[in-house]
Amino acid sequence: MKYLCLFICVLSFFVSGCDVTIPTITDNENNTNSLAPKGTKLTGKASYYADKFNGKPTASGQKFDNKLFTAAHKTLPFGTRLNVKNLKNNKIVVVTVNDRLPKTSTREIDLSQAAAKALDMIRDGVVQVEINVL
Repeated sequence: MKYLCLFICVLSFFVSGCDVTIPTITDNENNTNSLAPKGTKLTGKASYYADKFNGKPTASGQKFDNKLFTAAHKTLPFGTRLNVKNLKNNKIVVVTVNDRLPKTSTREIDLSQAAAKALDMIRDGVVQVEINVL
């Protein structure tokens, strides 16, 4: 009996030490822990961040940098990579979601200035875009 108890203790220690956790990207604001389905398409208005946000924390906890190709979206999980196409001139850029838009926003996405420049939308300010989840 003594050895059986010892065996059960050792076995339970071994089993608890082998717990496997699969990491996921977590978006605490929306309580989702899965990536957006690849190939999801969205259309809507895009604008870009003003200089005053440079260096400030984003909703994901990263510092915002207008020189990086990043974006804010209402619901897509942080870390989601997007192909964004300016429908006015067909220019395309790839960005990563690292911030949130307000739920009441009429825009589909806010882009960093680097992404906005690549899309040639600085002069327009707001443009219609097509967004594809990569």
